Amino acid sequence: MKLLDAFKIIEEQAAPVALSDELCKKYDHYDNSGIILENEGQINGVLFSLDFTTDAAAEAVKRGCNLIVTHHPAIYHGMRRITPSDDLISQALVLCVKNNIGVISMHLNFDSAPQGIDYYLMKGLGGTQADGLLNPLSSGGYGRIYDIKPIAFKEFVKRTMKNFETRRCFAYGDDERIIKRVASFCGAGCSEDAAGLAIKGGADVLVSADIAHHMITGLYYNNVNVVQLTHYASEVYGFKRIAKTLAPSFGVPVCVYVDAQLM
Repeated sequence: MKLLDAFKIIEEQAAPVALSDELCKKYDHYDNSGIILENEGQINGVLFSLDFTTDAAAEAVKRGCNLIVTHHPAIYHGMRRITPSDDLISQALVLCVKNNIGVISMHLNFDSAPQGIDYYLMKGLGGTQADGLLNPLSSGGYGRIYDIKPIAFKEFVKRTMKNFETRRCFAYGDDERIIKRVASFCGAGCSEDAAGLAIKGGADVLVSADIAHHMITGLYYNNVNVVQLTHYASEVYGFKRIAKTLAPSFGVPVCVYVDAQLM
């Protein structure tokens, strides 16, 4: 298996880059998903890492993996120079080049795939089927609103922290309120439109990450509780499950690098 073979497996079995292209075109987003750094020869091991970091690259070298698959793009916007002396992305890129490690980044397509990261956020929060999407696509979409089995808010928060294996969580709202309906958006997805979906859709709680203060205030005073996870925790849960699903098809050792400090 070579890099292009691995890329084809990911596109066919998890999330084609065409989903990212569709999301960007339809909803005016920006992305840089796909093959970021090519390598030579056969793939002998794959390391999945939510972020492209020097630690992840070093772990790939240590484990003998010559392909890294990330969620967040290794190169997001154009780079004007590579300066490993003072730039962490440059350091990681140089380490990969020196060790013949290829890099594939699957960002918005991993978010919005039918069984992508946003889908798994819903599953981890107790949902089974969304009855509304913020950004519907030809297949899948981003941002979900759905019903769950009734649970007190304080217990919902405890369960969420346990399921997502996170030590950090901000919760706003009445501890005793019964939560029956959830709106969730993986990563930094709490936009004005996302808040509108939660409020108009009758959600008892909105779950996301990187939520601006004015959004929290607006939701709270519109009778929507708020749970703010770390960006990492909200996405690595689904990212790991995608990696597990894909692993048997690669035919080489597959591992997932998790940065516990960001949970």
